[in-house]
Amino acid sequence: MHAGPLEHDGGLPASRRPKARWLVDAVRRELPGVRVQAWLGDVLSTEGRTGMDLGEPATRERIVRSAHQVLAAGFEGVHFDLEPVHSGDRDYLSLLDDVREVTRAHRVPLSVAAHQIDPLPSLHALAGFAAGHPKWWSPSYFGEVARRVDQIAVMSYDTAMPLESLYGGYVARQTRLALEATPRGTDLLMGLPAFHTDDIGHHESAETVAAAVRGVRLALSREDTRRARFGVALYVDFAATPGDWAAYREGWGTYGQRSATN
Repeated sequence: MHAGPLEHDGGLPASRRPKARWLVDAVRRELPGVRVQAWLGDVLSTEGRTGMDLGEPATRERIVRSAHQVLAAGFEGVHFDLEPVHSGDRDYLSLLDDVREVTRAHRVPLSVAAHQIDPLPSLHALAGFAAGHPKWWSPSYFGEVARRVDQIAVMSYDTAMPLESLYGGYVARQTRLALEATPRGTDLLMGLPAFHTDDIGHHESAETVAAAVRGVRLALSREDTRRARFGVALYVDFAATPGDWAAYREGWGTYGQRSATN
């Protein structure tokens, strides 16, 4: 649940969560068993002049303090959506190490939104050289991030794929790569595109919830049908339409329950 965004210096004004405790308590009362994590995000300065600079130790220290603050406010976990993180970024790994000490002390999960994985060897390096925006993480870097967190959610959308069939196949490959790179002790979630913008990076007619679920199921059936700590996640709930939820329930609901019991 949104508890930010963070300031570029890593701080988090209390004014952004005035009723956090009330909200968390209400969810616990009305939806027992649902865990409410604090969603903290910001734009990084990796590709521009403005944004958060994780290379600054003081910034990372303030982010750690912000994690303390949201947990003190009643949230039951911390979820980071910091973008763009370039493959190999050691400062990001250092931040995760520091914040995980906090979440472990509170016995709550640390979760992150993750970039997609290189579909071809070193494609992230080529894209970074040619366009200044290395979209993907290498499989090894993805694994380093996954080993430092309790839950990793792959942002498996904004692929520029023009057709549903191509997008479904791409999600299948991303799922296979993520399964290979993620330790079994870490929750792996594949993101579903429950939003409806239409631009050069995201074609609404191609990137559908139904196509994503088909791709995830295909990869899971081929790679590891008995995988525990695996699931899908709609991004984002407030943008999802009734059709998105119907596609999720039809494509994943029964299958996900069966996979969880294997």
